[in-house]
Amino acid sequence: MAKGQRLKPEQIVTLLRQIDVLTTNGKTLAQACKEVGTVEQSYYRWRKIYGGMKVDQARKYKDLELENTRLKKLVADLSLREVMLKEVIKGKLLSPTRRKNAAQLLMDQHSISERTACSLVGLSRAAYRYMPLPRDDEEPLRAEVIRMASTYGRYGYRFIAGMMRNAGWGQATTAKVARIWRQEGLKIPQKQPPRGRLWFNDGSCMRLRATHTNHVWSYDFVFIRDAYGGKIRMLTMIDEFSRKCLTIHCARRIGSIQVIEQLANAMITHGIPEHIRSDNGPEFIAKELRSWLSGIGVKTAYIEPGSPWENGFCESFNGTFRDNLLDGEIFYSLKEAQIIVGEWVKHYNHVRPHSALGYRPPAPQTQVPQIIQNQPMLLQ
Repeated sequence: MAKGQRLKPEQIVTLLRQIDVLTTNGKTLAQACKEVGTVEQSYYRWRKIYGGMKVDQARKYKDLELENTRLKKLVADLSLREVMLKEVIKGKLLSPTRRKNAAQLLMDQHSISERTACSLVGLSRAAYRYMPLPRDDEEPLRAEVIRMASTYGRYGYRFIAGMMRNAGWGQATTAKVARIWRQEGLKIPQKQPPRGRLWFNDGSCMRLRATHTNHVWSYDFVFIRDAYGGKIRMLTMIDEFSRKCLTIHCARRIGSIQVIEQLANAMITHGIPEHIRSDNGPEFIAKELRSWLSGIGVKTAYIEPGSPWENGFCESFNGTFRDNLLDGEIFYSLKEAQIIVGEWVKHYNHVRPHSALGYRPPAPQTQVPQIIQNQPMLLQ
């Protein structure tokens, strides 16, 4: 046997059998080891590992040893990866940007290769190396998103995207505005939990649902206080089908006579509805009001006492009214409240997008292009 030669398990088993044969025939162990080209120390070490094995068993033993080494290394690698990920990653890696940042942190903190870091976070090396190219037309869009978010602080990115598209920004898709919204760290309103339909105790579905304009109107009261503690009552009135705000009347006191006056003004402007929905407040169930409505052919639809959710459209409008305007304003006089509320009604009807209308305003203004005075006549 050549010096320094590395033997395979089956060769070692063959040498052990040869040494056993020589010692059985009268030779000493030293003589037998010298004849096969090895030493006694190697013989004892081999016999401790491969003693009593056959050639095929030694081969299997070597394969199992290699497999065991491989599994130990694999477990060690997995444990190391888990430790590295726990130190670097907080939360789930859902976006490519977060995966890219996590891979960079792994390489910086643990001095691992780019290939290993990308494999750990589940990101391809091409995606890690990709550098987005800035677009020339995005800076004006970004500036407009920031401006509108600053102007309408309580609107989310869907409303802002709808308003921008209505204003002529064709490239202001919801996904693009949402990306800019996140990059700029703008506020995103909390999601409302989903709500099921409203049902009566007998199992029938609630609601006289409006099917066309002037089918169902609804009205309700909103109460606020001015800067000096004085009460201001506001009568809100909407069309449930078009979502248009018909009027918001501000006064210190509003009785049934004032309600009739506001209804008359709204009907002169928008037409007579078939039904009008309200709660059971004293102003709405007054005999004068009911007889006046019955005289012009309007049917009343009173909700159940203590069930404001049955007047859901008007309650939703009142919540929007408070959130977008009343909660952020301090009124010092009734006249100031009337002017500011009147301007907000115009904005709500003509500018503010409504999610139920495909992010279009309830009553968008029609823009008529100017006619060029010196345009030549095509037909004489």
